[in-house]
Amino acid sequence: MSTSRSLTARLILRSLIAVIFVAALLFLPAGSLRFWQGWVFMAILFFPMPVTSVYFLKRDPQLVERRLRTKEKTSEQQTIIRGAQWIAFVSLVIPGFDYRFGWSRVPLWLTILSQLFVFTGYLITLWVMKENSFASRTVQIEEGQRVISTGPYGLVRHPMYFGAVLMLFFLTPALGSWWALPGFLLVIPLIVLRLLKEEKMLCRDLPGYSDYCLRTRYRLLPLLW
Repeated sequence: MSTSRSLTARLILRSLIAVIFVAALLFLPAGSLRFWQGWVFMAILFFPMPVTSVYFLKRDPQLVERRLRTKEKTSEQQTIIRGAQWIAFVSLVIPGFDYRFGWSRVPLWLTILSQLFVFTGYLITLWVMKENSFASRTVQIEEGQRVISTGPYGLVRHPMYFGAVLMLFFLTPALGSWWALPGFLLVIPLIVLRLLKEEKMLCRDLPGYSDYCLRTRYRLLPLLW
């Protein structure tokens, strides 16, 4: 029971920090709480969180524990993830300034459509976590881990990254900004590099993964790659 309470407390604390951090990156540069695109993005990220947190804490607390780990096992992966994080954080500041100074003109229909795509990417990541208890934030293989080939893993070999790329690609028009797009696009090659190195490790160390790669042709983008 004490372990369960500790896990819940850690998850709540991490979630509160994330809410405050993202809100600061969005609204301080905007200089206004009228930045409605920022509110929609916050809602997409955090409104489902209480429900999903309760669900995973009850159904799969081991997954929650794995998702709370952030320290990579190799220095190479640490460098990749830190680079991606810093680029994303800096890029997330730009839409607020864009709103304040009116740099971009993104059509309303495109903003709303992009918000739907961002939400779809988020739902894909939740689907992955439901399907794969070993969907850790860090690249590693654990005792008892097995190859997952059902659900989104039947479409592409790395559906979590697909959801992340979908969110990154549509995030800037969803926030009403074009100027932040180059920064977020820079994150995608780092995701691809991380994916390739992770896949090499999985083929080497996870029994059955090489056969899974033969059955599921596409790494990241259905019908493309």
